[in-house]
Amino acid sequence: MAVINLTEARIRDLPLGSGIHRDEQVKGLMVICHKTTRSYAVQGDVRRNGRHVRTVRVKIDRCDRIGLRDARNRAKALMSQIQSGVDPTDGPDESGITLERALDAHLDEKPHRPRTVEGYRYQLDHYLRPWRKKAVADISRQMVRDLYADLKRKHGETTAASTMRTLRAVVNTAMRIDETLGSNPVAALHVPSPRRRKVAALDLADWWARVELLSPVRRDLHMTMLLTGARRSSLVQVRRGDVDAERGVMTFTHMKTSDDPMFFPMGRRLAEAVTARMEADAPLGSDWLWPSPTSRSGHVEEPKEAGLPSPHAYRHHARTLYIAAGVPYAESALLLGQKLPGASGGYVHADHLVEQLRRHAQALEDLVFAARPQGFVELADGQMMDPLGFVKVEQTSEVMGHPEATRG
Repeated sequence: MAVINLTEARIRDLPLGSGIHRDEQVKGLMVICHKTTRSYAVQGDVRRNGRHVRTVRVKIDRCDRIGLRDARNRAKALMSQIQSGVDPTDGPDESGITLERALDAHLDEKPHRPRTVEGYRYQLDHYLRPWRKKAVADISRQMVRDLYADLKRKHGETTAASTMRTLRAVVNTAMRIDETLGSNPVAALHVPSPRRRKVAALDLADWWARVELLSPVRRDLHMTMLLTGARRSSLVQVRRGDVDAERGVMTFTHMKTSDDPMFFPMGRRLAEAVTARMEADAPLGSDWLWPSPTSRSGHVEEPKEAGLPSPHAYRHHARTLYIAAGVPYAESALLLGQKLPGASGGYVHADHLVEQLRRHAQALEDLVFAARPQGFVELADGQMMDPLGFVKVEQTSEVMGHPEATRG
C-alpha cells in the first residue's frame, strides 16, 4: 500500500488493478485502482471511550466523476465523523416489525371506535392470517397482488379492496416506525374506491302506508330514522335519559366522527311521538328508548323491514328531503351530524346552534307529514291499504308480545 502526494496527473497515471494508494496530505484518503476503474475512498478507526470499535471504509466516488480537491474535502468531513466515534456506514437498525405489531401500533396512534378496532382485527385474523407474524419488510408487491386476486376470487371485490386499504394503512404506520422500509407494497396495486350506494327515490305515501302497519316501537323508530337522518348506531343506542322532552332535544352520544355528543332539535310531531313512546314503555323498566327483549343489548339492533329503507338509506332520503324542504346545505349537514368543509367549517359548533336549527328540522317534518295519506292508498305491490283505519295494533309495544299488525 503506497503513500504518495496525490495529484490529478499522478492519479491518471496509476495503473488499473494496482490496488490502494494513500494520500500524504489528507489522513485516511486513498485511491483504489480496480481492474476497470479508479475510485476515492476514506478509511479510519471508529473509537468510543478510548476503545477501538471497528475500522470502516467509505467509498466517496469514482475519480473520473469528481476532482481531487472535492475528494479531499469529503474525506475530511468523513474522517471528522469517524474520529468522533460515528460510523458513517451505520444505517438505522431494522426493527423487523411484524404485521401484527404494526396493527397494534396503528390502533394506538389515535383513538378508534370499538367497532373500527373490531373490523381491523377481524381482517387480520381472517383475511391476513398467514401474514400476522410476517415481518413487514418481507411483504413484496407480488405477494400483495396475489393476495388481492385470491381474496377477490373467494370473497368478492368489496372485501378484497377493504382488506387492502387496511393493509396499506398498517404498513404506512410500520414505515413511520422503521425507516429501513423503503416503500409500501400496496402502492403498486390499484385499489378501487368503495362503490357509491344507489338509493331509489322514496314514495312518501307508500312509505307512510307501510310504516303504519308496523308495531308501535318499529313504527316510531322508522319515523325517527327518516326525520333525523341519524346513523343506525347513533339512533338505536339512545337512552331514555338522552331525550329532553321539555326542550324537545334528542342527544346522540354515539357518533361516528366525534367523541362529542350531538344535540338534535326534534320537530313538534316527532317530539310528541317520542314522548308518547317513553310513556307507553315506562312499565318495562328499560333504559333504552327502543327496547327489544330478543337482543343481547336490550335494544333494537337492526331496524330493517321488508319494503322499507335500510337505516343508512334513510340518511340519503333525509339529505334529499332537506333540500326539497328548502333547508340550506350547511344547516342540513349539521342536522345530519356531518362536518362542514374547509377551515371555516372548523369554527362552526353545532351544539351552539340547536335552537337555530330547529326550524330546519321542522321543515323536513312538515314535508314528510304533508305526504301522509288520508285514505286508501295503492302500495307498490298492488295492495290497497288505509293507513289510518284499516290496520290497528293491539299492544303499545313489541316488547309486550304483539309485533304483528292485525286487521281492525
